[in-house]
Amino acid sequence: MSEDPTPVSDSPFRSEPSARDEAPQFVLPLVVRIEKAEPPARTDALETSARAVLTILADERSAGEGEWAGAMRDWQDARIRKVVRRARGAEWRRAEALPGITVTGKSAEVRVFPPVPLDGWPKDLAKLQVSGTDLDDPEPPVDADPAAPVLWLNPDLGMSAGKAMAQAGHAAQLAWWELSDEERTAWRDAGFPLAVRTAEAARWSELTGMGLPLVRDAGFTEIAPGSCTVVADHPALRREPHGSGRAVSTRSE
Repeated sequence: MSEDPTPVSDSPFRSEPSARDEAPQFVLPLVVRIEKAEPPARTDALETSARAVLTILADERSAGEGEWAGAMRDWQDARIRKVVRRARGAEWRRAEALPGITVTGKSAEVRVFPPVPLDGWPKDLAKLQVSGTDLDDPEPPVDADPAAPVLWLNPDLGMSAGKAMAQAGHAAQLAWWELSDEERTAWRDAGFPLAVRTAEAARWSELTGMGLPLVRDAGFTEIAPGSCTVVADHPALRREPHGSGRAVSTRSE
């Protein structure tokens, strides 16, 4: 089992202020395709967003001397910000022409791009809208497989689909950081199976006390600072402690 390469006291996922706040800030852009006639289902969009984050983290271009490695390191040396924008038609085609990875779900398409400076978005991404990502589930999602990773949303928070997509991405990343190399490889080779569900109130209270990765929001958009948004319940993290052996938290965009 490999150890987290970043000491707990200097982790980029800490919620309290640190020297990382003084570093140049980067953001991981995610673009969801929302066509007027056929918008994706909300839950599928959240799950596809989470898998997109995992996919770029696991991509060989993000490691070592890969072409995205420098940007990925700069991003993870500061706050782990993610911003979701929407595109359709020609906007989506222009976004697909930029370096990145498109991940497809049952009805959703999400393209993830290497991190960019907070104020240095590519023109074709900067013009895309952040608002308008409200999505619905045509039917209630089926119960999550208890043997698979589940990203549990706080039942007391109302978030737009775009906000929830970013939060699900944070939770997936926290789980990724807590896993061993072998566990990461197994998850990747299986295609990053996961579910995103809203927890029942009693279950949420239980989950937040289990020492699982926990996302805390910075409060820049939609919800109050310090709000707990998502718990990453990965089966491997239930079996034994990893890394710090306690909940890991982050602030998000």
